[in-house]
Amino acid sequence: MDGSIRIRAGSIGDAEALAELAAVTFRETFEDANTPADLEAYLASAFSEAKLRAELEDSETTFLLALPEAGRSPIGYAKLRANTRHRAVAGASPIELERLYVRRDVLGLGVGAALLSACFEEALRVGHDTVWLGVWEHNPRAIEFYRRWGFREVGSHTFLLGSDEQNDLIMARAVEEP
Repeated sequence: MDGSIRIRAGSIGDAEALAELAAVTFRETFEDANTPADLEAYLASAFSEAKLRAELEDSETTFLLALPEAGRSPIGYAKLRANTRHRAVAGASPIELERLYVRRDVLGLGVGAALLSACFEEALRVGHDTVWLGVWEHNPRAIEFYRRWGFREVGSHTFLLGSDEQNDLIMARAVEEP
C-alpha cells in the first residue's frame, strides 16, 4: 500500500459504503468455513444498509473507518459498543470491540494495527478502562493478532451465524495511557 492509513469516525453518510465493506470483509474471512445458507442469513441480518444506518445513529456505537491516504473508500473498519459487558470481563467501564475487519487485499499492511490503535485512543478518550471482544475459536490469525496486542482470553460465549452455533473466545485488555 502506498502512503499512510487515515482513520476517521464513521457517519450516517457512510452507511452504504460500510454495508458493502462489512459484507465483503465478513465473506472473505468466513466464507470457506461456513455453509452458504448460514453465511447469507448472517450477512442479510447484520450488514444491511438500514441496519448499519441505525447503528451509525446509535450514540452507544462508534465506527472507525480506515482509508488509504489518497483514497475515499474504506479498506477496513472497527465497531465499538459502549454499555456492553460479558460476565468474564473485568473493569469498571469496559467497551466492546464488536468488529474489526480489513479487506483481504490489504491484510498485513498495518490497517488492522492502525484501527486497533485508534480503538484504544477512542476508548481512553471516552473514559473506558477495558476493551473486550469475541473472536471465533477457529480464526487463528485474528486470535494471534489480538494476543500480540496484549489481549488475553477470559471466557467464551456462543455466537449464532445463521443457524450454526459457534464458540467465540472472549478476550480483554486494559486500556492504558500511551
